[in-house]
Amino acid sequence: MYTLEFEHVTKRYGHEVVVDDLTFTVKPGRVTGFLGPNGAGKSTAMKILLDLAKAEHGRATIGGQRYRDMQDPARAVGVVLEPNAFHPGRSGRNHLKILADGAGIDPGRVTQMLEEVGLTHAADRHVGGYSLGMRQRLGLAAALLGDPPVLVLDEPGNGLDPQGIRWLRDLLRKRAAAGGTVFVSSHLLAEVEHMADEVAVLSHGQLVASGVLSTLQKAGTSVRTPAADRLTEILTLAGATVRAGTEGELIVRTMKIAEIGDRACAAGIALHELTPQAGSLEELFLDWTSNDQAHQQGAETTVGTETERQAVPA
Repeated sequence: MYTLEFEHVTKRYGHEVVVDDLTFTVKPGRVTGFLGPNGAGKSTAMKILLDLAKAEHGRATIGGQRYRDMQDPARAVGVVLEPNAFHPGRSGRNHLKILADGAGIDPGRVTQMLEEVGLTHAADRHVGGYSLGMRQRLGLAAALLGDPPVLVLDEPGNGLDPQGIRWLRDLLRKRAAAGGTVFVSSHLLAEVEHMADEVAVLSHGQLVASGVLSTLQKAGTSVRTPAADRLTEILTLAGATVRAGTEGELIVRTMKIAEIGDRACAAGIALHELTPQAGSLEELFLDWTSNDQAHQQGAETTVGTETERQAVPA
C-alpha cells in the first residue's frame, strides 16, 4: 500500500514558476485524476515525483521514500510518461524483454503483458511502424511488467480508440480495486469522470481543487435573481467563482449556499432560486481554471497541429 505525497513542491525554469507550493496526497485503492490546462505543471510534477526533475523546495515521495531511494522501483512503480520512449527498429517483444532482463523480471511476463494490452498480433513488428495508440499500449505493457502496486501515467489514453479507452478504464479500475495506487494525468475529462475516484487540479502550477470527485461535483449552487450582474460582482469580490448558466441562472462555486443568501440579503438583492447544483467535470474544470483560459488558448494554438498529427487511433 503506497501513498504518494507532494509536500510544498516548487519548481522553476529560469524565472518562471512551473510548480508553485504544491501539496496534496494520492491514496491507494482509488484512481486519482491529475488535471489542468496545457502548461499547468502536471508533467513537471510527475517528473519530480519520479526524480526526473529536481524541485527547488519541498519533496515528493512514494510510500514515504524518494523514488531514487527505493530498492526495487521497477516492481513498485509502473510509469508511462513518453509515448515515443522506444527504439523504432526494435520489436515490441524485444523492447519488453530488455526491460524485463534489466529489472530481473520473469521473462514469461513479456508474453503475458503483450496479451494483456492487446499487442500479441504486433509483438514482432518494429515499434517504428506502430500507431500512437499501439505505442501507448506498449508503454502500458512496460509499466505493468513488474506488476507494480503504483501506476503513474501521463496521458495514457492519447491515441487510443473507443475500445482502447474502455479497456484502459477497466484496467485502471481493476488495479485500484486490488489496492493499487493509480495516478493518471489526462485531458479526456469525460473519461476521467467515469474513471476517477478523486481529482487534483492545477492551474498556473498551483493546486486549485482536490478531493473526492462526487463530492466536488455537488459543491455548486444555482441562483436566479433579477440583479444577476450586481450579485455576480458582489460574490466574485468575496472570492466565489460565478458563471452564467445555460438558462439564465448563475452557477456559483467555492461559496456555501448560506453565505450566498446572506450576501444577497445584505445587498438588498431579491433571489428567485437558491438551490444546490451538481455539475459535470467539464463545467467544474472550466470554473477551476478560468484564470488560465488565455494561457490555455495560446498553448492549444501552439500544440494543436502537432497533437492532431500524432493522434492516430490504435
